[in-house]
Amino acid sequence: MSVYRRGEFHEFSGGDKSYLYLVPSGGIFAPDDLSKSLLKLLETDGLSRAEIVTQLRSDKYSAFELEECIDELHGAQAIVLDTDVTDLPTQIPEQFPLQTAVLNVTNQCNLSCSYCYEYGEDRIASSEGKTKFMEEETARQAIDLLFEQSHDRRSVHVTFFGGETLLNFEVVKSAVEYARKRAAETGKYVDFSMTTNATMLTEEIIEFLVKNNIGVTVSIDGPKESNDRFRVFQGGKGSYDVIAPKIRELLKTHRGRPIGARVTLTAQVVNVKAIFRHLTEEMGFTEVGFAPVTTSPVRLYAIGSNGLDDILTQFAELAEEYLAHALRNEHHGFSNISDTLQELHHGVSKAYPCGAGLGLIGVSPSGDLGLCHRFVDSEAGLIGHLNTGIDRTAQRAHLTSGHINNKYDCHTCWARPVCSGGCYHEAFVRYGDTSRPNLHYCDWIRGWTDVCLRVYGEIAARNPDYLKRFEDRKVA
Repeated sequence: MSVYRRGEFHEFSGGDKSYLYLVPSGGIFAPDDLSKSLLKLLETDGLSRAEIVTQLRSDKYSAFELEECIDELHGAQAIVLDTDVTDLPTQIPEQFPLQTAVLNVTNQCNLSCSYCYEYGEDRIASSEGKTKFMEEETARQAIDLLFEQSHDRRSVHVTFFGGETLLNFEVVKSAVEYARKRAAETGKYVDFSMTTNATMLTEEIIEFLVKNNIGVTVSIDGPKESNDRFRVFQGGKGSYDVIAPKIRELLKTHRGRPIGARVTLTAQVVNVKAIFRHLTEEMGFTEVGFAPVTTSPVRLYAIGSNGLDDILTQFAELAEEYLAHALRNEHHGFSNISDTLQELHHGVSKAYPCGAGLGLIGVSPSGDLGLCHRFVDSEAGLIGHLNTGIDRTAQRAHLTSGHINNKYDCHTCWARPVCSGGCYHEAFVRYGDTSRPNLHYCDWIRGWTDVCLRVYGEIAARNPDYLKRFEDRKVA
């Protein structure tokens, strides 16, 4: 006799309502009183359909209502039959269409940030004997590959990266012009973005960014004291005084789309709220995102468990601010939570932590193809070359080993739909293996996901119209 048992879910509440975060589907379910009673009945043991109806049937609930409830909960996988076959995350098709090409237009930089994953103590890239600056022909080849391998996608994305991107501004300009030409020829839409340390922003460059509506992310670690702790020129001079006026000019002039700041948190730079205040209220950034430094645990700037706990506390406090703004239909620039809420709203359940090596590739100055911009010029993430195309064997090996089904440590974690084991580059730096789950972040990810779920629940209960703004946003 088949019996029903509780499925895999995480319970949370918001706005005086109870919710279930359904694993592995990534859905959110709001149980009514009957559903709660049924789930409570199955807390300790499994029961057959007839036993459930017999034990819960009363003047309040008819047999028909109970049958409907069982079917609804089973359909949502909040309860499961012991004969059910577990749904696994979708396996990847043989050729997944490209959506994004990250052009590392140079592997050179005019700053010397000691924590830099590309040039710092934990670098995995080796560009010896390779060109330092991407040539126009290489950029065109990369754009051709993107359009050819995007198949039936209606839009594609080109992002420019470095090193310091603006050291090769001429190629950026040429690539934008060429990509627009290819878009017109193929009937597709092309969007552009770039990351910069802002040291080389000029009136001419800002005018170009505005004219072409290029999204910009600025790497900056907050006010002068925080930023200049690590973000220094090669002679050791801090960069804040150089970049601050340039950033203000960029923010004043480039109004076509949000300009974001990207902050690297280290053991010495963890004052999240003060950094956020400075970058939004004093500098004027629309969005600010934070990421703990990617590094070996032995580095002095590596963040220990206590530091991660402190960051989570501050993230939670900013999340409460975000909630207050959302309930008033106001913008709040904490992109870490808006990005996660977007995924929760779309019911994302990831087979992979990101699109690296899947819908996204990184292109080195010499034309090597890497899993993403963090793996260019590295043998670890090499999946081809522009002259020969994507190495499907190497790509398949990566996608097989990186699939959540093969990350057995993740299979009992309720937060896996939004994490899927974490960043490949972080895994390689920590464990020497891109396919390893980032177990040192597990408690942090569960804690942060729970915060985001509670905020989502509050918004869903108290101002559900606010969630509509996530419906048209792209989920990477």
